[in-house]
Amino acid sequence: MTSPAPEFLASIGLETHVQLRTASKLFCGCARAFGAPPNTLVCPVCLGLPGAMPTVNREAVRLTVRAGLLLDCEIGLRSKFDRKSYFYPDMPKNYQISQYDRPLCIGGKLEIEVGGARKTIRLTRIHLEEDVGKSLHFESSSGVDFNRAGAPLMEIVSEPDLATPDEAMAYLLALKQILVYGGISDANLEEGNVRCDINVSVRPAGATRLGTKAEIKNMNTFKGVHRALTYEIERQIRVLRAGGAIRQETRRWDDAAGRTEAMRSKEDAHDYRYFPEPDLLPIELTAEEVAAWRADLPERPAARRARFVAAYGLPEYDAGVLTAEKAIADYFEAVARACGNFKAASNWVMTEVLRALGERQMDIAQLRVTPAALAALIGLVERKVITMPTAKEVFAHLFERGGDPEAIVKEKGLAQVSDTGAIDALAEAAIAAHPSVAADYRAGKKPALQFLVGQVMKASRGKANPQLAAEALKRKLEG
Repeated sequence: MTSPAPEFLASIGLETHVQLRTASKLFCGCARAFGAPPNTLVCPVCLGLPGAMPTVNREAVRLTVRAGLLLDCEIGLRSKFDRKSYFYPDMPKNYQISQYDRPLCIGGKLEIEVGGARKTIRLTRIHLEEDVGKSLHFESSSGVDFNRAGAPLMEIVSEPDLATPDEAMAYLLALKQILVYGGISDANLEEGNVRCDINVSVRPAGATRLGTKAEIKNMNTFKGVHRALTYEIERQIRVLRAGGAIRQETRRWDDAAGRTEAMRSKEDAHDYRYFPEPDLLPIELTAEEVAAWRADLPERPAARRARFVAAYGLPEYDAGVLTAEKAIADYFEAVARACGNFKAASNWVMTEVLRALGERQMDIAQLRVTPAALAALIGLVERKVITMPTAKEVFAHLFERGGDPEAIVKEKGLAQVSDTGAIDALAEAAIAAHPSVAADYRAGKKPALQFLVGQVMKASRGKANPQLAAEALKRKLEG
């Protein structure tokens, strides 16, 4: 049974603000660092003091163009900066240096997948601007920390092609993945590296003209974006069903209350009084320079997923998990190439490695188990030097202390017992200790054998060769 057609359709566009991975700010030499004491990473330029002159951080330009190339944008060889005037406590100059009509990157696209269906989201532009400071509110006072002011901020503007909160979430996750893969941004939401504004409207199904949009400002979590969109779409539908009209306005998201609230009427471009930044020359790029940057692009996440399926024979699910983060994909490839058993490498990384990292809330950069060590551990299991339970015990040791798996096996006496005499003795002891189970097997209840194999493994502390143990038990039970 098909679900009924929706009465209203939503159109969502996102303006995603991304701090670039540079050592210094956009127009001065102040360091970019998170967590420094307030107002310690500032200078006359980023504080907007009279007479201070900005200069452009070329690495910020390169990273913005790199993002544009990864997102299939057209690169503007000649772009410029503009002044965007508005007044707010966290704006030290009472204007922001941004880009208006000549951005660095034009157009572009990003493919997302939701519920097994793929969809292409068009981009409008990517432009470069300076970040603002941060307002801090205390019990009886407020302050402003200008450490963030002047940090290079890339704004990625999408077309209103997103239709649901789930699609918006998929878009943000796919965008974050590409930015991290490209070394463009750390994309750390906890440090405020990624924030976004939402533009959302609804219209009756069948209408071609978009409805009146509302903008929701300064969203700093992806889950918050999903919740805010869910609420706002439902709010606008309620207004339209009641015969009301949607106002074009800027709203804020109250996460605790779970609702959006009106802040002010929506500004238009002319309200910001844009004009060319008089203290900065236009940015001039050459086609050769852009071509060199294009040649230096990394493999994109989607291409890497496809290669993992084709080159390593992995299921699509495994490839998706392993390529979700670039560092994990790099780690898996190093293990796979070292051990040659691609599926075993995938299983170990997806289960033991990711589980252990998740339990300790650690990043893979902190992992003590080197790719070479994990590959050697996989080899020990393949050669039947150790059993799988023993391998997991060795992995736990490696995770805590690092080291060489073969040395650990030797030092702790963990090598698999394959001596037939020793296994025969363990088999006889298991049968003697469980005569009713032995009788069940002789009566035709074959699963009883696995219980007895388990007893042999338990008695040997997991070191007995399980295949030899099964063979020994069968001989004694059937002989």
